[in-house]
Amino acid sequence: MFCEYIQAAISKAVYEVIDDEEPYYGEVPELKGVWATGKTPEECRENLKMAVEDWIAFSLRFNLPIPVIEGQAIKAPVEA
Repeated sequence: MFCEYIQAAISKAVYEVIDDEEPYYGEVPELKGVWATGKTPEECRENLKMAVEDWIAFSLRFNLPIPVIEGQAIKAPVEA
């Protein structure tokens, strides 16, 4: 479930080159605040993947909504 969601999120990523020490920038517009940079496109993609993972963990921890992306969803377990 997590791997598929992360893959779907990364497939929606938007990348650009910026004037910075780490010139590759990427973000996932569907996930507010999820962005990363890197010295290479591959490093940026890996950093973005880690940012998505952190975003999921944070959202689950604080019971925040996680949007469905390309049919992939993550549901927090309901405590009894």
